[in-house]
Amino acid sequence: MNAHAPPAVQPLVDPFGRAIAYVRVSVTDRCDYRCVYCMSEDMNFLPKRDVLSLEELDRLCAAFVGLGARRIRITGGEPLVRRNVMSLFHGLSRHLAVGTLDEVTLTTNGSQLARFARELVDCGVKRINVSLDTLDPLKFRHVTRWGDLGAVLAGVNAGSAAGLKVKINTVALKGFNEDEALSLVEWAHGRGFDLTFIEVMPLGAMERDRADQFLPLTELRARLESSLSMTPSSYATGGPARYYNVKETGGRIGFITPLTHNFCENCNRVRVTCTGTLYMCLGQEDAADLREPLRRSTSDAPLLSAIRAAIARKPKGHDFVIARSASPATERHMNTTGG
Repeated sequence: MNAHAPPAVQPLVDPFGRAIAYVRVSVTDRCDYRCVYCMSEDMNFLPKRDVLSLEELDRLCAAFVGLGARRIRITGGEPLVRRNVMSLFHGLSRHLAVGTLDEVTLTTNGSQLARFARELVDCGVKRINVSLDTLDPLKFRHVTRWGDLGAVLAGVNAGSAAGLKVKINTVALKGFNEDEALSLVEWAHGRGFDLTFIEVMPLGAMERDRADQFLPLTELRARLESSLSMTPSSYATGGPARYYNVKETGGRIGFITPLTHNFCENCNRVRVTCTGTLYMCLGQEDAADLREPLRRSTSDAPLLSAIRAAIARKPKGHDFVIARSASPATERHMNTTGG
């Protein structure tokens, strides 16, 4: 990996005084699943020449660390399907070792986790998010279009056994998994995992209408509160989830509610796609090309300048709307932006 590190500079602060400390970096737009709320069934993936090399991704992450980023989350698509991706985790571990980075985390569908769990721990990864929307094998195959629930559960078990702190992410889908909410909580908490429910987001054109999928988490929370005693928690991970402690299980439930309760006021996050496009907001189209300055110069000066200029344009928040008459907030599918 390129060990070139940027010089110490002033941290990134957006126009609303929010320090940018959390960067989500996609390493691929490819995935071994085709979840119905994330991708179309027939996706056209990016040619290899457009995707940043692992060395370029390492250099990009180092630049953000030099600008004050304290957390980096690796995303996809499915990040663990990228060939030799663990070399990036090994490279990022140097920032953890010297204390310039607080944590490197991972969002995964779990399909490849059994292969990589131990090596992730060896690289300093301490916690991961695993996407899991149902515990029913047939429904799982339906929502992922061809996924194997057994492989994911084996991956989750391997991750936990290796010492990773596992959090389950569940997208709430109307008419699909709201009846499973309580059993998902009991399953996750019974294994020591937190669970976060996420409202479906209007990203990318899909075969079916988003309004058919959208389940407000206010409804889901009310359903859970009929069986569980939930009190607000002060716990926070740096992400947008608001957590509740559950008396009966001793675990935590998170809710990410981009539509019913905008989570933008304290946003300290940006996203970089696998092509080096920096999105300052998940729900806005404004973006900055970081691939060009990366490839133009061996000096980090043009790259740092491009990042600073982009953060100066970070908006206050998104404008998500889900309705039959509404277009997607962006034409990008979630796998393109990074989970």
